[in-house]
Amino acid sequence: MKNDLFSIGPFTVHGYGLMMAIAILTAYFLVERGAKKRGMNEDNIFMMAVWAVAGGLLGAKLLYLFTRLPELIADPAQIVNCLKDGFVVYGSIIGGVLAAWVYCKRHGMVFLELFDLVAPYLALAQGIGRIGCVLAGCCYGMEVSADTPFAIVFHESAYAPNNVPLFPTQALSSILNFIHFAVLMLLSKKLKTNGQVAGCYLIFYSIGRFILEYFRGDLIRGNVGTFSTSQFISMFIVIAGLFMVFLLPKLQKRQETSAPSQE
Repeated sequence: MKNDLFSIGPFTVHGYGLMMAIAILTAYFLVERGAKKRGMNEDNIFMMAVWAVAGGLLGAKLLYLFTRLPELIADPAQIVNCLKDGFVVYGSIIGGVLAAWVYCKRHGMVFLELFDLVAPYLALAQGIGRIGCVLAGCCYGMEVSADTPFAIVFHESAYAPNNVPLFPTQALSSILNFIHFAVLMLLSKKLKTNGQVAGCYLIFYSIGRFILEYFRGDLIRGNVGTFSTSQFISMFIVIAGLFMVFLLPKLQKRQETSAPSQE
């Protein structure tokens, strides 16, 4: 795979950056279209997206720096390289969700309704973004035997070991995210309580990420005990998702039954 796709003068188009841009723009336009159907204010959707993207980028970088903390303590000069390279997807999810929540609170928007709208397109964006990982060679898988039929071999990657057969974690993650998108779109037509679709997103993504972590070959991801940083976070995200899927409907019914009737 090749991350540097082509150059126009001094400007080089990188595969990872291009796919991330396509992912963000695709998700935004689809969310905007869905928001119009629900009668939401378009200006609010645009500004919420700006907040979410900014929060997501900041969160992804901060969590990456956290995974490199022992190295940074030992050699603070490494901060320069860490700031140039490296993001953690969970950081982008957490940072983006928190930023969107703050924006919704400030502008009187129903956060869980918006999260339900965004969740399927977030999975779609992740599927597109992982294609960029395939092109760049980052987030690569463990080494496998040369006769493995589904192995992927990089020849010009600045991240993955070159000329070595690897488990295709990036490609598999991309495929699973596209399936995830399709499943969430179907569920969005069936689940009625605000937050349930978003809860399903959290559950499905976290379980998939937890399993795929066992097949990753890049070691610079941090760990908490025997789990990688992402696996550790996944367990808590699944719990949050289960709460949103199964307990939110009960809480809503309880609120409806306890509300005074108006005649």
